[in-house]
Amino acid sequence: MTAAQDIERALRAALEPSELQVRDDSHLHAGHAGAREGRHFSVRVASARFNGLSRVARHRLVYDALRSLPGIHALAIDARAPGDS
Repeated sequence: MTAAQDIERALRAALEPSELQVRDDSHLHAGHAGAREGRHFSVRVASARFNGLSRVARHRLVYDALRSLPGIHALAIDARAPGDS
C-alpha cells in the first residue's frame, strides 16, 4: 500500500517542487466504505511546472506523477505555481 513518503518521492521526481507537503488523512476516514480500498491523502505542492496552467491541468500533472502508485483511494490537491497566494 502507498505511503505518504512514496507520494512525496514521486512528486519530487516529476515536479521538482519548491514546496511540498503530503499528509495521510486515512485515520479521518475510518469506517468509510471506500477506506478499505485505499488510503486518503492531502497534497500541497508548488512548482514552476504549474506556471500558466489551469487548476485542472495542474491536477492532471499530479495524477500523472502518481499513476503507478497503488492504494490511493482519495487525494485532495492544492497545486500552486510559485508566488500564487
